Amino acid sequence: MAVTQQEIENRLWDAADELRVAMPEAQYSSVVFPLMFWKYLSDTWEHTHQTFLKENEDLDLSAEEADEVEYSNYQTFKIPFIFPGTVAESRASWSSILATVAQHGLGQRVRASLQAIESANPDKFSRLFGSMTWTSEAVLPGEVLASVMRTMNRVPKMHEGNMSHDVLGGAYEYLLKRFSDGSGTRAGQFFTPREVVELIIELLAPKNHESVYDPTCGSGGMLIAAASLLKSHGGRGYTLSLNGQEAVTDTAGVARMNLFMHNLTEFKVEVGDTLRDPRFKKPDGSVKQFDVIVANPPYSLKWRPWSSDPRAIGGVAPQSSADWAFVQHMIASMDPKKGRAGVVLPHGVLFRSGQEAAIRKRVLDDDLLEVVIGLPANLFYSTMIPTCILVFRAPGTKAPKRQDGVLFIDASTRFTKAKNRNVLADVDIADVVTAYHSGSADDRDAGLAARFVPITEIVANGYDLNIGRYIKQAAAEQEDLGTLIDTYNIARAERQKTERRMLEVLSAAGIEGFDE
Repeated sequence: MAVTQQEIENRLWDAADELRVAMPEAQYSSVVFPLMFWKYLSDTWEHTHQTFLKENEDLDLSAEEADEVEYSNYQTFKIPFIFPGTVAESRASWSSILATVAQHGLGQRVRASLQAIESANPDKFSRLFGSMTWTSEAVLPGEVLASVMRTMNRVPKMHEGNMSHDVLGGAYEYLLKRFSDGSGTRAGQFFTPREVVELIIELLAPKNHESVYDPTCGSGGMLIAAASLLKSHGGRGYTLSLNGQEAVTDTAGVARMNLFMHNLTEFKVEVGDTLRDPRFKKPDGSVKQFDVIVANPPYSLKWRPWSSDPRAIGGVAPQSSADWAFVQHMIASMDPKKGRAGVVLPHGVLFRSGQEAAIRKRVLDDDLLEVVIGLPANLFYSTMIPTCILVFRAPGTKAPKRQDGVLFIDASTRFTKAKNRNVLADVDIADVVTAYHSGSADDRDAGLAARFVPITEIVANGYDLNIGRYIKQAAAEQEDLGTLIDTYNIARAERQKTERRMLEVLSAAGIEGFDE
């Protein structure tokens, strides 16, 4: 009898749960994902290897020669030997190392195996498994690692002949969500709730053979959603060129593994700080441009502002918040003919003053912003504040009915309460997408309102994009928690700045006895 998706997920979680005696749940992903992917690679390689042996029983070749023939004609990647030429020589495969779990030095053998796979497949798996600090006995005792491997080995063979990539990808995403549900704010570093991702991708509507780019790609969920959505609409998701950059090495590895498990091989995931060191560039040094750009960047990130950068249209974002710097990077990354970008950010980007206001003014004057969508509070694992989606279009590419203005959609009350957070149901997503395409909505009972606002009205409001200014329902029904928090933080920072200046003046005048 076939094993169900739920049974596979439960067995994988049982393996992860073996880690509870050694580390907090927030760290499970750094161990479980490399092990799961290693098992997937090994099961896939061994399944193909058996086919090779059956079809080439009469070949009189050395082990090295047979390996070369097999890789050239059957395998799409190599599982090499580790410790070659020694008594301990063995394949860097799951089954080979599993047979030695009772022996001392298990972590060392696992690390050697994963490094051997990376080295043997530099084009596919370079730096795939991350830092692998968990292979140290001091971090993860050998007996705990052995328990995890034994439990994970109860999962059926993870190859295409035994289960589809939909099942494999679904199991991987299940673990991503499970880790996020249990690990608190740290989860926001690599996981965006699926329904938010689906909403953004629906709005941007990728097409066959287009390029998709996520400058803060985390676990790769937005890239995978782009391919999945295209496939669900009758397109060919595998034709998309998927590109992402991620600052955290281990998280970038999670993204690469996630893409492979979903059978998406046309991708490139780079490691580095996107604002300081964008890795996708043209030959002339400018940032590379893409058809679709999606992102859920870290909110209000403190950063080192650019001193001189062509991406800085309208000015440079303040050191206290890189929100608009990420937007500027995404705008610079849009293809000039059909580029569009969707990003999730806190409400503060809609109204904050100073340098951010100057950037916002330039973006609006250039008619790049198409829509602002207010989302419910507590959708994300990393913050309880309400957020918004901003959609941008390359200069001159907006539809005629969307030019010289911005569409505002208030969906702040459209959610279902779940255990740890609020969620958007399928009907919520569908209604927002419908409002986006129609350009209007006024259904108080359904909790959704939309209005296209001409740029003249926005200019009259000092380029303030606060949704409550344009959709009264949003202002009347509830105070915008995100706005209140941002306003408070700005006021507090100004007060602290003034107090520091006052203390400096008093000190210079020889007046002491004041405390900060």
